[in-house]
Parts: sequence; C-alpha cells; structure tokens
Amino acid sequence: MHSSTLFTLLATGTTSLAYTIPANLQAIYNAHKAGTCAQPLSGTSSSGAVFCGDIPNAIFLKGSNGNYDNMDVDCDGADDKAGDCSNDPTGYGETAFKDTVQSYGISDLNANIHPYVVVNEPPFFDAQHFGLKPLSVMAIVCNNQVWYGVWGDTNTEPTTGEASISLAQLCFPNDGLTGDNGHGPKDVLYIGFLDPTAVPGKNGAKWNAKNASEFEASIKTLGDKLVQGLGNNNGGGTTPPPSSCSWEGHCAGASCGSDDDCSDDLTCNSGVCGSNSGGGSTPPPTTCSWEGHCLGASCGSDDDCSDDFVCTSGKCSVDQ
Repeated sequence: MHSSTLFTLLATGTTSLAYTIPANLQAIYNAHKAGTCAQPLSGTSSSGAVFCGDIPNAIFLKGSNGNYDNMDVDCDGADDKAGDCSNDPTGYGETAFKDTVQSYGISDLNANIHPYVVVNEPPFFDAQHFGLKPLSVMAIVCNNQVWYGVWGDTNTEPTTGEASISLAQLCFPNDGLTGDNGHGPKDVLYIGFLDPTAVPGKNGAKWNAKNASEFEASIKTLGDKLVQGLGNNNGGGTTPPPSSCSWEGHCAGASCGSDDDCSDDLTCNSGVCGSNSGGGSTPPPTTCSWEGHCLGASCGSDDDCSDDFVCTSGKCSVDQ
C-alpha cells in the first residue's frame, strides 16, 4: 500500500487506526526495557536482541539494557514489488505459511495489506518449539501506540525486528519507510502469545481485506483479549524473574554447571540458574523432540542434546 493511501485512511477516519496502549501493556513495556533478558530462548541477533521468556505466557524480543528491537521492512508475499516495496532489494514472492493462507481463500499474504511480523526459524530460534503458532496474532508496541499483526513469515538469518511494510507504516507513518528503509531505533516491542486461541484461523480475520486498516480492524478484538491476559499468570507459562542481578550473564535463566556459576542466591537447577525457594524464576520449557535429551539432561557434546540445545558444563542448555 502506498503511504499516501494510509494517510488518506487516517485523515478520513475510515477506522480508528491509532490504538492506545492499555495500562497493563504499558507497565510491561516500562518494566522490561531496562536490564537484559533473564530467560533467553535464543542466541543474540545481529541487532543485539534475543527471544525472551520473561513475560508469562508470551515470547518477546529484548535487546540490551534500555532497548527492545528495531523494525526492518519485509515485502515478501503477493505483490512483493508493489507500491513502496518497489525498491526492496531482498523481496521474495511468497511467505513461509503460504499453503495455510491459501486455505483461507487468498493466494498469499500481501505485505502491503497484511500487518505481519517475521520470526526466525531454526537453528537460530524454534518458535513453535516454545509454543508460538504460525499466523497467530501478535502485539507490537511502537511510537507510543499498539498495533496487532500476525506471525506471517520467517527468516533464516540471525536478524530480528522485521515486519511487513503495512505494519511498519502503521507504526511510523511519518518516517517515509519503504522496502529499503526501515526504523533504526531499538524501541519496538514485539510480543507473541503462547495462548492457542491466538490463532484466528480462516474465519477469525478478514484475510481478503483490501487494505491494512481493514485487516487490522478484523483482529483487534482478539488482540485486545490477548493483551488483557498479559501479566496474569493463572494460565501457566514462564514466570518473570528478577530483571537484573549483581553478576551479569549469570542471572536467572543463564546456563550453569553448578551453583557457583549463578549470581547472588540463585542455584543451578537442571543446567539453568534459578531460585531455590519455589517463588523465583522458572526455566524455559523442558519438552523437546528427543526425550531424555531435553534441557537439563546430562551430555558429553552438543550431539547429545535435542533440537537447538547445546552441551554446557555437562548439561543440555539454551545456547547463550
């Protein structure tokens, strides 16, 4: 979609595009911006961010102290050279979940119409292993507002912070974003929900929408519901640990071989630093595709560990 079209929609009030950040989401944004991720679920990307499990029932991108992530522009999918995507040097004519999208009645996602987020694939990060579902609704906090999108594409490179051009222009309508020009500041919070109801399916979103505002409006109710559930830990999931400790890199969620590898009064539990009192942090999920070789299992080399876990001090651990 041309940026001028978006400005027209905004000016005519076709729909309320600017969504105010709910109080609980603003509190989460403020609370997690400082410090580093205590429960990293991936390695560090080229922009300095990790996929993080510090928010209950969610996965988000967390950068270094004071940062979240930037927003590169993705133009993949149908009409990948249309409008402001015409100068995209890396455009690709289809998205990762094209087959599923076709069952929804369209040929593929259109970056100019569908606000979507790009999430990495293995070996850098296995989102589905941790419970994030393809085409599920995500929340994006940017430019002092919140937007909703779907997990719509993947990236094999260790780069994070990427969204379709329609989402990028919703977030930053005055920045002149194009297929070759993204948003550099690392102030964008991307949140994926581990709630199975986050997937709208064929009938839960207007996949055949004619513009970004129309699609955005179709997933807002679901997005609002998912955001309302953030901060409530009665549904399980990871528990947010302390945001910092006195020995950086050895806080809750860090890999360890013994208690001596963990900061303060944290202890080494199944190869991960955590609280020994029952009220502290919970390490990342222990399930994996090779039973007996999951997180915390004994190992002699990386080959003894399932999925993308690595052998650290004799224990299968998350790659730091």
